[in-house]
This record gives sequence, C-alpha cells and structure tokens, in this order.
Amino acid sequence: MAPSQAKPKPGDLIEIFRFGYTHWALYVGDGYVVHLTSTGDITGAALAKLMSSGTERAIVKKQLLSVVAGKDKYRVNNENDDKYSPLPPSEIVQRAEELVGQEMHYKLTSENCEHFVNELRYGVHRSNQVIEAVLAVGLVIFGAAIGPVVGIPAGVAAGVVVTAVAIRGVLRYLRNRPKHAK
Repeated sequence: MAPSQAKPKPGDLIEIFRFGYTHWALYVGDGYVVHLTSTGDITGAALAKLMSSGTERAIVKKQLLSVVAGKDKYRVNNENDDKYSPLPPSEIVQRAEELVGQEMHYKLTSENCEHFVNELRYGVHRSNQVIEAVLAVGLVIFGAAIGPVVGIPAGVAAGVVVTAVAIRGVLRYLRNRPKHAK
C-alpha cells in the first residue's frame, strides 16, 4: 500500500519512523493511540533491553499520538488490508482500550509492537519488520555459502549481500516515509 498522508481514523495503524526501525501504534480517536512500549521511561539502557532478543515486559499505553511520535515522522499504514480483512473499527478500538495498562511479554522477534497492532486490527499476529530481517539474514547466509562455489571468498560474498540489503532498506525507508512531518 502506498504511503498515506491521510488523517488517521479509529482503528488505523500508525507507523512511526525511528532511527533504525519503526514503532507501531493503533489510532483510537481524538488524537490518541494505543501502543506497546517499555514499562518505564525509554532510556538508552531500557531501549537496548527492550530491543534485545530476550523476552522482556512491556506495557500497553494510551497516549497522544503527538507525544508518542515526538519529532519523528509518521503515517497511516494499513498495508496488510490487501491480505487480511480488518475487524470493524469499533471492535478494534474496544479491544485496544481494554488492554491499556496491562503488562505483556515483549520479544523483538515474536511479540513486538507491530505484532501487537496487527493482532488488534486483523486478528493476525504479524510483523513485516521481522519477516524482512529474517529474509535479510537468510540472504547473508546464502551469500556466504554460495560465494566459494562461484569463486568469491565467503566474507566478500556476505559483505556484498549485506551492502545490497542495507541499500534496499535505506531506499525502502526513503520511498515509504512521509514527505511532511506530522
């Protein structure tokens, strides 16, 4: 789905562009979002702990979108609407509101903020960021394995693949990010 500059409607997914990743929230109306975040203030140490591959705790918060996004750009991104039917907006919002204040498991690879909002909107546990990361790692391993077969040192082949994946990621970010800060 193309980047959206549309004003969010209740039940919409909001993609917030952070350095190196995107944070996801669910718009519930009147300028508020519900999202899965750290149980405390996000400091460098808390962020590193939350982003680690181990299971940690996170909390469901309802906050103003302007506070959650801060100075970061964001967009409405219901990109999975072409794959899954969204639940009715009133049901999405009700489900989200019922979870506010609850502590939940957080695991970067299987229980992150994107999984959380997709579960609310579609009833589907999914994170495109994780899928893309797994594919990128698979490509690096493939590059390292196939390199020697075609006469390229494994490290060089893996480096070429890493560079290509990084360039693709930067181009995707630049192509998909909103043109104007919200």
